[in-house]
Amino acid sequence: MPGGCCEGTCSTTEAVRDRRWRRALWIALGVNATMFAVEFGAGVSADSQALKADALDFFGDAANYAISLAVAGMALSVRAKAALVKGATLIAFGLWVLGSALWATYTGARPQSITMGVVGVLALAANVGVALMLYRYRDGDSNRRSVWICSRNDAIGNVAVVAAAAGVFGTGTAWPDLVVAGILASLGVWGGLQIVRHASEELRAQRGRPGAAGAPPTEGSVAT
Repeated sequence: MPGGCCEGTCSTTEAVRDRRWRRALWIALGVNATMFAVEFGAGVSADSQALKADALDFFGDAANYAISLAVAGMALSVRAKAALVKGATLIAFGLWVLGSALWATYTGARPQSITMGVVGVLALAANVGVALMLYRYRDGDSNRRSVWICSRNDAIGNVAVVAAAAGVFGTGTAWPDLVVAGILASLGVWGGLQIVRHASEELRAQRGRPGAAGAPPTEGSVAT
């Protein structure tokens, strides 16, 4: 047989791989949702803006996994609308973190460096674990590869939080925490804007397709 596949073998193998992928995605969703709650709660408790900003990454990934699982196989317009909600939420959350950082700068609040360091290391371990679990899917389609890349890149944010904790401990000031928070929150807002723009383009393209609701009739068609 071409490609060395017997009849039905390739489709069966792909089905098994897809089930494993979905199971891995559910696990990644659970880890990211849990770490979002843990890191955000720790950020509030320790008065750390960097922890709150890093929690934004976990929130974004959890939302991404949930949307991927919920709308898989649905129409492009449905997936685009779901992405719009995700993007808008990321922007709002990122702006809130930036506002909190500005307020902390004004009030002179100092975060708890020990809590920052412990939770930062825990978050790093969680992201590395998810990245290793998804490593086998790194050569799949763009969606699967993007999930692995996001988990891998998020570890950079965790390292930044740990560095900020060391900076707060070493300098006795909140500036390392605020700088890292500003960078991570800005990246979250930028990512949300990109998602909203991409989803809006997909929706406009869908509305412009012949036969789509609201689309102009094609040449030769009869408008009713």
